Amino acid sequence: MEKSREEFLKKLIETPSPSGFEEQVQKIFGERIQDKVDRFIKDYHGNAIGIIHPDASFRVMLAGHCDEVGLMVEYISDQGYIYFSTIGGIDAHVTPGKRVIIHSSQGPVRGVIGKKPIHLMEEKERQKVVKIEEQWIDVGAKNKEELTKIVQIGDPITMDVGLDQLLGSRVAGRGFDDRVGAFVVAEVLRKVQKERLQCGVYGVSTVQEELGLRGARTSAFRIDPHLGIAIDVTFASDCPDIDKRKIGDVSLGKGPVISRGPNINPHIFQKLINIANQKNIPYQIQAESRATGTDANSIQINRQGVATGLLGIPNRYMHTPSEVIDCDDLDAAIHLLVGFLESIHPEENWIP
Repeated sequence: MEKSREEFLKKLIETPSPSGFEEQVQKIFGERIQDKVDRFIKDYHGNAIGIIHPDASFRVMLAGHCDEVGLMVEYISDQGYIYFSTIGGIDAHVTPGKRVIIHSSQGPVRGVIGKKPIHLMEEKERQKVVKIEEQWIDVGAKNKEELTKIVQIGDPITMDVGLDQLLGSRVAGRGFDDRVGAFVVAEVLRKVQKERLQCGVYGVSTVQEELGLRGARTSAFRIDPHLGIAIDVTFASDCPDIDKRKIGDVSLGKGPVISRGPNINPHIFQKLINIANQKNIPYQIQAESRATGTDANSIQINRQGVATGLLGIPNRYMHTPSEVIDCDDLDAAIHLLVGFLESIHPEENWIP
């Protein structure tokens, strides 16, 4: 991966963006694409949209959500401990003992999620998963009075981890789901050749996907696309405890995953396959036998219906603070989508 892309990815991943608090990451997205698009807008919901050829009659929407799962300050005890709720799906197994950052109006406040020492636990306690509402954050405050001067109810919280290089082209980080989708959208807008396009391209960094595909719904209504492709992460099955019989054979480093199923327009699926084969781009195929839990779901049923595709980035350990992806899959996804967009002709028929 080229240096500027690496720096952009790192910046995205290390910027907090829990659902509903995506402002900072949207600013970074906008800065990356503004000199490459014909128009850049943000809507009332918080979606950021880069547009190429806004006057074209045929509109294509690319969507990658920029929000991540996180936590929120729910209650502050008299002793100065913070109790929290979840923003999106957080596994209570992985939170105890983690370092966190509370994003307050006074600036970042670091803390730790407390945990009873194993030495003091009864046997039945060791076998129990501590409920989220029973966990607390310790920022070192002496009492509630001291803490409430800097932390407020409703402040968002993220895990205190960044992006780290692993072996080869693989990296670990928080919230690849789905800042990598917004990353791919931005890089496609930067790389596609305007003069080769026979369509309008609307690249959207959507918000609040983790709360129910909300940003894709509102932005798709605004854009009214004829064709849409969502870019999201998908479960990698090349690690222990993942049953390939249930989710298929998906590996890191073998290319993006082209989904097939009722949420997917068959012409888009086949065209993605054809482009990948023509350009020698590695790819994988995954069966999606029902509506997906991605922005593709909202896009497909927008207004009178949209021809929709879904491209996945293989991801290990989803919704933990240490997700793992392969950057080669990101580069391949960008290459594939650029080729797809540049091959679209207005006379093509997308009706199944």
